[in-house]
Parts: sequence; structure tokens; C-alpha cells
Amino acid sequence: MSLRINDQAPNFQADTTKGRIDFHEFIGDQWAVLFSHPKDFTPVCTTELGYMAKIEEEFTKRNTKLIALSVDSVDDHLAWVKDVEEVNNTTVNYPIIADTHLRVGKLYNMFAADESGEAGDRTAMTNATVRSVFVIGPDKNIKLMITYPMTTGRNFDEILRVIDSMQLTAKHKVATPVNWQQGDDVIIVPAVSNEEAKEVYPDGWHTIKPYLRKVKQPEQA
Repeated sequence: MSLRINDQAPNFQADTTKGRIDFHEFIGDQWAVLFSHPKDFTPVCTTELGYMAKIEEEFTKRNTKLIALSVDSVDDHLAWVKDVEEVNNTTVNYPIIADTHLRVGKLYNMFAADESGEAGDRTAMTNATVRSVFVIGPDKNIKLMITYPMTTGRNFDEILRVIDSMQLTAKHKVATPVNWQQGDDVIIVPAVSNEEAKEVYPDGWHTIKPYLRKVKQPEQA
């Protein structure tokens, strides 16, 4: 069955470069970004793992944990991490899941349920669908899903932007407009009447259309 936004993120237990984990316990009361890779020692993913290591602190500021996944073994991951750190001049501190039997990939619809084979018998091309990002909230529900083509490196700055938006809109009855960045004006959602909006935003707002009202971004604290 396909996963959808707001579905409960499937739980699993797996070996990682930081030891064995229970995924829901790993998340705890935080947010999490699960990002997957088709194969160890692949060029695009080497740049991605390195960049995520460099900006992990930005996710930490947002109460968000990082965890990667690839179909190869923990030993292969640990060898690959040495390349990642050398190429990107960084240190990888987040765990990488070993999904040698494709179990997690199938749980998250990266593979068809009847897909067979183990990591050692597979290539990046046979794992082409494993190029996904999932953002999961403290309630363990999926908040975002994006799947990329193999030849296109992911934009993890965009993932940070979306997390900012989701965390803001989870606390306030607002939505964020196109290309919104932290600090930009936001939209009062249509479910909030003008009378209610006056109580929340006593300084007023800008009405572009009756259904499109922009207001200064509320404080996130």
C-alpha cells in the first residue's frame, strides 16, 4: 500500500553505522529526515552525504535528526564514510542504515513489495527508485516525501526551508506562500475569520483577495 502525507511512518529495527536502532525510538519527540541512496560508493550520493554532514547543525537547531539509508552493509557504509569525509572535508556524525535485504526500502515504497535480491547482487541502476527524502514529525507521521532521479543531486537547503514552514504552520494558523523564506510574510489560512484574525493580529494584515490575506510572520518561539 502506498504511503501518503500524514500516514504513520512505518517503524522498523535495523543495524546502522551507530549501532542497532528502533526507528520510532530514534525519532523520540523530535523531527527526523530519512534520506536514502541507491548504492554505496556512488558519486552523487557521496556529495549529498558530505553536504548533510556539513549542515547537520542547522537541522539540530530545528530539533531535527538526520538518518541516511543505503542497501549495502554496515562495513561498506563505514568504508564509504571515509571517502565522504575525505572528499567533502567533513565528519559524518549521523547514522546510515544498512538495508541489505531491502526491507526498509520496501516499507517506504522505494521498491515494489515483490522485489528480490540482496545488496551484493545489485547495482545503483537496479536500485534507481531509492533516491527519496522523508520528513517525519514528532507524532511519527510523514510530513514530506520527495523522490529524485538518480542523476540529480538533492537540494537539502530546500528541505530546511520546508521544515521551517512546517514547524511554523504547525504552531500558527498560517500557510507559507510561493518561495517563502524564514522571516517573509505568511498567509492567514481561510479557516480563520477576519474577526478571529483581529484578535491574533491586532496590527492588521494586507488583504489581496478575500481569501488571500498576508501578515507578518508570527514568532516561532
